[in-house]
Amino acid sequence: MGITNGERFAKEDVYVDYPFEDVTYRWDHASQQVFVRFYGEQESREPVPHENRLFNDALRYGEEMTKAEYDRGK
Repeated sequence: MGITNGERFAKEDVYVDYPFEDVTYRWDHASQQVFVRFYGEQESREPVPHENRLFNDALRYGEEMTKAEYDRGK
């Protein structure tokens, strides 16, 4: 449980599921930005600030998911 955002975040995109809040996140390593997608909705056009509390809760308590799972919208 929990996702460490070390070297891996510099090398690849990371997808996070946080079912407690019905939300997923995508870390885009190329742009170093975070995007949010609530269950059943489209991904946000605007990035989420790195210090966003819900994003950080998702990193601490959420689970990693695959790109395919993220793209399906959970």
